[in-house]
Amino acid sequence: MAKGPGLYTDIGKKARDLLYKDYHSDQKFVLTTYSPTGVAITTSGTKKGELFIADVNTVLKNKNVTTDIKVDSNSHLFTTITVDEPAPGLKTIFSCKIPDQRSGKFEVQYLHDYAGISTSVGLTANPIVNFSGVVGTNVVALGTDVAFDSQTGNFTKCNAGFSVSNADLIASLTLNDKGETLNASYYHTVRPLTNTAVGGEVSHSFSTNENTITVGTQHSLDPLTTAKARVNNFGKVSALIQHEWRLKSLITLSGEVDTKALDKSAKFGLALALKP
Repeated sequence: MAKGPGLYTDIGKKARDLLYKDYHSDQKFVLTTYSPTGVAITTSGTKKGELFIADVNTVLKNKNVTTDIKVDSNSHLFTTITVDEPAPGLKTIFSCKIPDQRSGKFEVQYLHDYAGISTSVGLTANPIVNFSGVVGTNVVALGTDVAFDSQTGNFTKCNAGFSVSNADLIASLTLNDKGETLNASYYHTVRPLTNTAVGGEVSHSFSTNENTITVGTQHSLDPLTTAKARVNNFGKVSALIQHEWRLKSLITLSGEVDTKALDKSAKFGLALALKP
C-alpha cells in the first residue's frame, strides 16, 4: 500500500477502474514507437459509428521534465509540460490547448505522508481556480475538491470524499455535484495471485431520487489474460477480455447487452495497443 492518502482523484479510483476502465463500444487502435533518442511517439485512431478520430502524441523526457505534445484530427494542439520533484513531494504541470486562448492552466501537486494537495489556476484575466486536498493516511483519508470561477464569482464545483482501506478492501463515500449526488463504492481483493477482485458502486441523485447500482468483477485467466464483467440495475450487462500478447501490447474485446431491450443490437468494442 502507498504511504500517504494520495490525491483527491484517488478516492474510489480502484472501484472505478474495476467497473469502467477498458470497456469500449467502439474500435480503437494505438501504436507507440520510440526513437533512438528516447522520444515516444503514439499514434491512435478511434472509430465511433461513422466518425473517425485520430491523434499523434509525442512525449519527450529530459531528467525530471516531461514534455507531452498532441495533435488531433481537428487541428488542435495540446501541450503539457510536467516537472517532477523540483522539491521533495512536489510536481508542477503547465498545460494549454491551441487555438483556445482560455485553455492555459498551471497546476501544483504536493504529496506528503499525511496529505495530498492539488491546486490549479487558469492563465486568464478571470481564471477558474481549482483546489483539492486530502488529509489522513493510507488507511483513512478525508478530502474535498472545489472550483471557483473568478469571472462569475460562483463555485462551479464542490465535492467531498472519504475512504477507508486495508490490505484487501477499499470503501469510499463521495458527495458530488454541489451535494446533488451521493456515491458509495467498494473494492475487494478476493485472491491476489489471480488478480481476482469484486467491486460495486451505488449512486443516488437527490434531485431525481434515482439510484444507479453497478457491480463487477475481474479475474486473471492466466498471467497474460484478464476477464472482467459488470451489471447494473438497469439491466445492462458488459464483459471484456484483455490479452497481453507481447510485452505491453494489449488486445481488448468488449461487449454490452441491454437485457431489457434484447431487440436492440449488442454493442461491441475492440482496442488494439501495440508497443515494440
